[in-house]
Amino acid sequence: MNAEEKIIVALDVPNEQAAIALIDRLPQVGFWKVGLELFTSTGPKILEVLKSKEKRIFLDLKFDDIPNTVAGACRSAARYGVDLLTIHATAGRDALKAATEAAHEGAAKAGIQSPKLIAITLLTSISARQLAFDLKIPLELPEYALEMALLAQESGLDGVVCSPQEVAQLRQTCGKDFLLVCPGVRPNWAELGDQKRSLTPAQAMIAGADYLVIGRPITAATEPELAWRRISEELTTVA
Repeated sequence: MNAEEKIIVALDVPNEQAAIALIDRLPQVGFWKVGLELFTSTGPKILEVLKSKEKRIFLDLKFDDIPNTVAGACRSAARYGVDLLTIHATAGRDALKAATEAAHEGAAKAGIQSPKLIAITLLTSISARQLAFDLKIPLELPEYALEMALLAQESGLDGVVCSPQEVAQLRQTCGKDFLLVCPGVRPNWAELGDQKRSLTPAQAMIAGADYLVIGRPITAATEPELAWRRISEELTTVA
């Protein structure tokens, strides 16, 4: 896999028209993330658009509910033929196991490959202070992220979403075959936005990330094509 294939660009736009304009403006991008805002606006139609353009899809809906509901959602989502699908680790062991089984069932019934199911360890907008004072979690943030990753791995998931700052520890503990997907990646020349635990693309890749999810530094740039090229060139130096 070359460096460019490790970048997932976030289609964090409000509607189908804006999404298609961005996809067409960046034809070199092969992997796109569809999140809650866009999927709620368009439904599966945007997935069909991406499929028609032979793009890979990260469907980032972060399911978090009781096991039966999560299983039903994963069974349905697996039929779309997406490549990556997310669920919150905090849904618990039973829900994680049910989600894994249901995703395989849904894909098998559709006659397609099952998506890689990955768990959210902790949102990258949450700081160590918020984890302790707002969420009342008594663990240090890196330890909490590790516990969530181990729960996902023990439950049969393919990997996790984590901030770049936790990647090195998770890679060392969970092994080379466990997928680590990192949002909150920001080049030195981009604004942090609401990301609290960030690294540059090169730093995240060196730490052991498999995929980098990058949105606004590319999509909100004055020249998205130039931003994409700058990040790709930065990653080529460490690939």
